[in-house]
Amino acid sequence: MSTDILSTAAPAVHTGARPRRVVVGLSGGVDSAVSAWLLKQQGHEVVGIFMKNWEDDDNSEFCSSRQDFIDAASVAEVIGIEIEHVNFAAEYKDRVFAEFLREYQANRTPNPDVLCNAEIKFKAFLDHAMRLGAEKIATGHYARVREVNGEFQLLKGLDPLKDQSYFLHRLNQAQLSRTLFPVGELPKTEVRRIATEAGLPNAKKKDSTGICFIGERPFREFLNRYLSNQPGPIKDARGRKIGEHVGLSFYTLGQRQGLGIGGVKEKGAPRGGGEHEPWYVARKDPATNTLYAVQGHDHPWLLSRSLVAQDLSWVAGRTPAPGALAAKTRYRQSDAACRLSLPAADAIALHFGQPQWAVTPGQSAVLYDGEVCLGGGVIASASPD
Repeated sequence: MSTDILSTAAPAVHTGARPRRVVVGLSGGVDSAVSAWLLKQQGHEVVGIFMKNWEDDDNSEFCSSRQDFIDAASVAEVIGIEIEHVNFAAEYKDRVFAEFLREYQANRTPNPDVLCNAEIKFKAFLDHAMRLGAEKIATGHYARVREVNGEFQLLKGLDPLKDQSYFLHRLNQAQLSRTLFPVGELPKTEVRRIATEAGLPNAKKKDSTGICFIGERPFREFLNRYLSNQPGPIKDARGRKIGEHVGLSFYTLGQRQGLGIGGVKEKGAPRGGGEHEPWYVARKDPATNTLYAVQGHDHPWLLSRSLVAQDLSWVAGRTPAPGALAAKTRYRQSDAACRLSLPAADAIALHFGQPQWAVTPGQSAVLYDGEVCLGGGVIASASPD
């Protein structure tokens, strides 16, 4: 880890509640910028930290942190706070990227944002902030923290379109007790308005998408640099070969684009029989190096009523009691009603009332009790029953 400090500090004016020393993760985006601005307005002593987590080809068109740091420094200057440039690239490669590659090599589809939050933003960054004398850290995530009888709860952000509690579900009591989410109470439109009125230079900056170290580059091209590939057949649900894949690791369940196959029609079949419906990745068979694809979004192979998850992490430090809850099996979905059961000490099973689409091993199953995020685990398997 290496650091550089750019001083843009201005005298703080303390108002309201007891001022604290708060270290804010400034990413260069508008959410973290408004978080820092709000904290400064509340009278806290605010210090910004810009985290550099990736160095490989960082100067490329796809993933340059230089502009993000310039934006973060400009925000710090307007607000009147110090900003420190901290390099966590070594920690990121060891704790996040290595696991990312291991999961893909095992033909699972990981979610590196979940691991990045647990291992970098709320561990390496938190530890560094504590060494700087911080009482709290803050980020621009859309989530909330609530203390009830000495226990810290992770709550959904109030903007349902921006809620990021799914990505934060591995945080523990020690981490949450030291964390503030200043924009978690706000809709994104209000965050943009505040940024504009405060004169923050990134008020209209486009939200970042995707994984920081991949950026906008073609995903398969990126993975190809790190993973070996072995081409093999693509077959349909009846076992007919319909194409060739470039390596099982490069595909995820529910994937529609990039399969390179068209409609397959039986000889003599009537027209209009759905032969032109889109194809979706439905199964992988590593033993035979076969990728299975099916036609139609609601094909039975794409639907699951139950799953088993392992590598569990609970916000409260204990497993929830079996019974009725809600869950997400991917970020961009509504909560789905389910029943939790405990088949083993190191695993949970979720049983859904309605079939869930493309439940993918390697992704996170995250449990909710209303607005409270309880935690979750990594999906190991799914079943139609």
